[in-house]
Amino acid sequence: MMAGHFGFAALAKAHEKAAPLWALMLATVWLDIIFVPLLLAGVETLEPVRGSHGGYGANIIHADYTHSLVGACVLSAILGVMALYRWGHRAGIAVGAVSFSHWLLDLPLHRGDMPILPGNAGNLPKLGFGLWQLPWAVAAIELALVVAGGWLYWRAARSAVKPDGRGLRPAVMTSLLILFGGALVLFLDVTQILG
Repeated sequence: MMAGHFGFAALAKAHEKAAPLWALMLATVWLDIIFVPLLLAGVETLEPVRGSHGGYGANIIHADYTHSLVGACVLSAILGVMALYRWGHRAGIAVGAVSFSHWLLDLPLHRGDMPILPGNAGNLPKLGFGLWQLPWAVAAIELALVVAGGWLYWRAARSAVKPDGRGLRPAVMTSLLILFGGALVLFLDVTQILG
């Protein structure tokens, strides 16, 4: 879902001018950034799904801290507060919300492997609707997020171009990077689906 996360960050940037695009892109993968060292330390793990051919849903993700509902809220709030001190109140809220969107976008995709409390405290039911079992549906959702994000970013950036044309080149280049970067990640995901 990486391309979809980045597409959502671009979509958010179209509506929130105070937060830099790079900060929103970082925010959208913040939970995964924290997940990596925990994975390397063995605190969070990946369990291969029997019969999976790679790509979407190839693993059950035991990210019981970073991808728990409460853990995602806490990590998103921390990032949002850091952004608030750097770029102001609106940007802080936007960065925190984009960070939490990662959990919301993962919810329909993950198998039931997302706990409510960190460390799966209380052994409550885990969340996730398992859409990863329908990889073409996930690819279609990602494509929609990337296209919508790139298009809305372009619209917002184009409206900020000066009458003399200053700012047009960065707006075009960034929009193309969002679209082609997202398309590349999506292409790599689809090639894994095809095996």
